[in-house]
Amino acid sequence: MAQITLPDGSTRDFSGPVTVAEVAASIGAGLAKAALAGKVDGKVVDTSFVIDKDSQLAIVTAKDADGLEVIRHSTAHLLAYAVKSLYPDAQVTIGPVIEHGFFYDFSYKRPFTLEDLSAIEKKMAALAALDEPVVRRVLPRDEAVAYFKGLGEHYKAEIIGSIPTGEDVSLYREGAFEDLCRGPHVPSTGKLKHFKLMKLAGAYWRGDHNNEMLQRIYGTAWATKDELQQHLTMLEEAEKRDHRKLGRELDLFHIDDYSPGTVFWHPKGWMLWQQVEQYMRQVYRDNGYQEVKGPQILDKGLWEKTGHWDKYRENMFTTESEKREYALKPMNCPGHILIFKQGIKSYRDLPLRFGEFGQCHRNEPTGGLHGIMRVRAFTQDDGHIFCTEDQLQAEVVAFTTLLKKVYSDFGFSNIIYKLSTRPEKRIGSDESWDRAENALAEGLRASGCDFDYLPGEGAFYGPKIEYTLKDALGRPWQCGTIQVDSNLPERLDAEYVGEDGARHRPIMLHRAIVGSLERFIGILIEETAGALPAWLAPVQVKVLNITDAQAEYAKNVAKTLLNQGFRVELDLRNEKITYKIREHSMQKVPYLVVIGDKEMASGAVAVRARGGQDLGVMSVDEFAKTLSADISRKSTI
Repeated sequence: MAQITLPDGSTRDFSGPVTVAEVAASIGAGLAKAALAGKVDGKVVDTSFVIDKDSQLAIVTAKDADGLEVIRHSTAHLLAYAVKSLYPDAQVTIGPVIEHGFFYDFSYKRPFTLEDLSAIEKKMAALAALDEPVVRRVLPRDEAVAYFKGLGEHYKAEIIGSIPTGEDVSLYREGAFEDLCRGPHVPSTGKLKHFKLMKLAGAYWRGDHNNEMLQRIYGTAWATKDELQQHLTMLEEAEKRDHRKLGRELDLFHIDDYSPGTVFWHPKGWMLWQQVEQYMRQVYRDNGYQEVKGPQILDKGLWEKTGHWDKYRENMFTTESEKREYALKPMNCPGHILIFKQGIKSYRDLPLRFGEFGQCHRNEPTGGLHGIMRVRAFTQDDGHIFCTEDQLQAEVVAFTTLLKKVYSDFGFSNIIYKLSTRPEKRIGSDESWDRAENALAEGLRASGCDFDYLPGEGAFYGPKIEYTLKDALGRPWQCGTIQVDSNLPERLDAEYVGEDGARHRPIMLHRAIVGSLERFIGILIEETAGALPAWLAPVQVKVLNITDAQAEYAKNVAKTLLNQGFRVELDLRNEKITYKIREHSMQKVPYLVVIGDKEMASGAVAVRARGGQDLGVMSVDEFAKTLSADISRKSTI
């Protein structure tokens, strides 16, 4: 006898064991047809899973997030099935689900081509159309090793060989293809209809560069045709906005093999950088932060005290001098504590807020580098607040309010707030965690922010808030954070004199708003498709003459605007004015000032705003006021 409780609270009784599929069929034919999996007592399982005791059950369909996960997981196996059908000598390795899709890694005697990719996708569609059942079976670990070795699938055998002896493993078969997998999977290949293979890449076996380079095929899969098309359209738009492409076209920066993972900023790109940095520097000044600057290279002994030498050394660039080991700093926090420790600090000094545009270096793997979004050398708008436990909530309110203002100025209004709470392994008492988590939560509420909890995702030393912005394409970017830390002040012996005259440890709040300036500028470029608002644009105004007769007047106009602090460039080339307008429009300059004989005679300028907007003829002073107002309100055009 098994009683099944459904999500709406209703129950169904069965005289004996029953499968998920049978429960779905008992509810209705439509649900039975739509069922992709089941969720039994919170665990997602196959529709063939047998329920033999009282359980809670939800039928998983394509409308559910779990259903989409199952679709993508199953489509990865369909990809491997197609590859093995077309290229029997290929060996399969792993094929996990990733955001928006999946990938599968293969070992093959030659590189796959784009023509191969097209053929594989067609084969996947043909195999899906066969609507072959997906069948699960379980084998003892040693028997599974022997089975895959017999098939010549040495990578699969190696994976299973790493599982402890005596354990069982599950395999899934569809047609002539059988793969190692924990599951669950869709009941048949016919459920897989809306997918597309995206690209080829290389990947080392087990992520180790000493191992064989495998071939990775990426794909995407969705529940409906419309969702697939929306995703492909979004990717097309994202490609147009790719900051690497725009960085070249707008002459902002480049990445060079002579220094992988670092950025060579060109004059225009560095001007953009300076606008972001100077804006954030003003934010420091206006909100009680004292700007500091720490050294790039710090002795191994400091990193041993902080714990980074043991846990993070492989990601640190190290060097040696006079028999002493040093590391380029991967973060700024220890340096700020050393500054805090200079001189006696009183409770009256708290909260003490330090800010630094600190350049950090992290030895990221080459395969993970991505334009200026993922680099080895980056600069953070890093800040650390030293405070008491009683000051925590007020600091969170102040920081969150400030962060919202900054993001709004940069054009981002959609922010997601997440509070990461205590992990299983942690330091500190439950009472101190209660107080810290409550302070962060109440700080968010007082700031008018709805938020989600991320249970167990905090650091071992304290909870944190993650601030994630969404861009014009709906993509999330986690930039801001505020992290409670009582561990580092303890490790580096930071203290202040309390009102009671005794020594106390301060709470340290790690906080950043834009995070890595390089990454944030990349986000800005993609958000605006390179059409940066006037206050950020490297060149705000281009002054163009129609003929040489207006050259001197054009120079005077440019000089007048330059003297008022605007970023202005002249174009006096002997080219047709339509050509010059088109060229600078392609460079996404916010304002083009065109000067012909009529404008020169009246001491005026003809103004075109980005997007082909004709603002008409106006005096230079009037244009300066228009531009100044645009910059002040940080509007986008």
